[in-house]
Amino acid sequence: MARAAAVLLALLVPTICAATASAAVVEHTFYVGGMGISRLCMNSVIYTVNQQLPGPIIEVSEGDTLVVHVVNASPYPMSLHWHGIFQLQSGWADGANMITQCPIQPSATFTYVFTITGQEGTLWWHAHASMLRATIHGALIIKPRTGRYPFPTPYAEIPILLGEWWNRNVDDVEKDGLLTGLGPAMSDAFTINGLPGDDAPCGGTFEAEVEYGKTYLLRIINAAVNTELFFRVAGHAFTVVAADASYTNPYPTDVIVVAPGQTVDALMAATAAPGRYYMAARAFESKTVANPPPFDLTTATAVLKYKGVPDYAPAAMPALLPYTDVITAARFYWSLTGLLRPGDPVVPKAVDHSMVVAFGLEQAPCAPGQTKCQGFSMVASMNRYSFRFPDKVSLLEALFRGVPNVYSEEFPGWPAAMSPARKATSVRKVKFNDVVEVVLQNEGYSGALGTENHPVHLHGFNFFLLGQGLGRFDPRMASTLNLVNPQVRNTVAVPAGGWAVIRFTANNPGMWFMHCHLDAHLPLGLAMVFEVLNGPAPYLLPPPPVDYPRCH
Repeated sequence: MARAAAVLLALLVPTICAATASAAVVEHTFYVGGMGISRLCMNSVIYTVNQQLPGPIIEVSEGDTLVVHVVNASPYPMSLHWHGIFQLQSGWADGANMITQCPIQPSATFTYVFTITGQEGTLWWHAHASMLRATIHGALIIKPRTGRYPFPTPYAEIPILLGEWWNRNVDDVEKDGLLTGLGPAMSDAFTINGLPGDDAPCGGTFEAEVEYGKTYLLRIINAAVNTELFFRVAGHAFTVVAADASYTNPYPTDVIVVAPGQTVDALMAATAAPGRYYMAARAFESKTVANPPPFDLTTATAVLKYKGVPDYAPAAMPALLPYTDVITAARFYWSLTGLLRPGDPVVPKAVDHSMVVAFGLEQAPCAPGQTKCQGFSMVASMNRYSFRFPDKVSLLEALFRGVPNVYSEEFPGWPAAMSPARKATSVRKVKFNDVVEVVLQNEGYSGALGTENHPVHLHGFNFFLLGQGLGRFDPRMASTLNLVNPQVRNTVAVPAGGWAVIRFTANNPGMWFMHCHLDAHLPLGLAMVFEVLNGPAPYLLPPPPVDYPRCH
């Protein structure tokens, strides 16, 4: 306890020490532990970093090295993932539980060390075990090394983290979902920067003050566990300038649509009549069945207040979109294009691996141990392989040390014939610097279940999002793909019953997870892994750090 208290006292003022004239080492200590909190008229104990919800904001510049000392004083084995960071030659620090590391055990510590190379913009960090990321998450902001943006410099920046809140322990919520076989129960509220807002009982509301005539950069992160969200600010419009820490051509809009895992940077001019205005976030429900399962119908609110306006002034509410407004969501997702600057990577024209990965959910018999299962459970798969996590060693360590019988290299590059999904730990092996193109085909194998948008996240890489659409992808559509200025993403919302085509260069040796970022679907098996082989020196996977966590 004395050691933990000492760490807590060191609390969390990050230390920054100069490394070179052009880069720095940015150091944080993250103390993961229980925190008493009151939400929705209930007292709860949740698990957070440094007694903060959301967790600490990490701010670095491109080229800096980030060092994060994690002290796990929670009762849960857990890891932290630095969502969207390439982890070039630092794959041990990616934080994907049982993919790149064993979890940090209770009462244990681990230090993540990695250099941020060639990235600018808004990313985030979160727990990568159970549903703990519902309360263990925070912003990771990467400033340009030059200090200059490719858009007008904003007067100030406002991080906006959208989240979900459960009145129960979120680990118990997930365990119950596995016992029933139907996934976790819906959340009790949405939040903006950890608070549900004025519409919620015993609410608590985040407030941002702005000055008339100034322009602000909103750094919007969807940290929700299972829900895509619409976001609006009454009386104000946006210009989107980046997504997933990659710059976009300026895109004007009055609504932001963001899937779990995604980020959006948007300029907002404070030019409305001085007053108080609500920000609002509510669910985008994309399921294609006539009677979808219940989902969270709440609306999270926060306040944008102009300087000098009294706190008691009434706040204007934005018009709320229908939950099922797929047209608005598709228009937003499909309209963004990448900002191509001199020296930026361009779309590789030659493809070494052309894959189709079909994925979805289906009904399956109740499994042994699913004591609350009634009639059927759910299973998810990619190309009929339902991903099974290893339990004794991480995939990356198995690759590095040549540990046998941990995984196979037979993940298919094409959908298999209809048959029961096979539970397996299987990866797709590619050579260093190979260009990989993947058609992500979103289909519910059981028609009664319908389909929904799935945010598919790729660790270790950005990818070019060449196109997306409804129905089944036809190779004859290849001529319609954007090979000039496509979006650059790390997470794509693959349309319900539709497709997306992504392309990336496998220039980062290691084991890299590709999975649905709806946490309800990850334990059901909606995932696969790319095994990227070593290249010539120096493009080699280094040995694991000395404090690399052990599984047991």
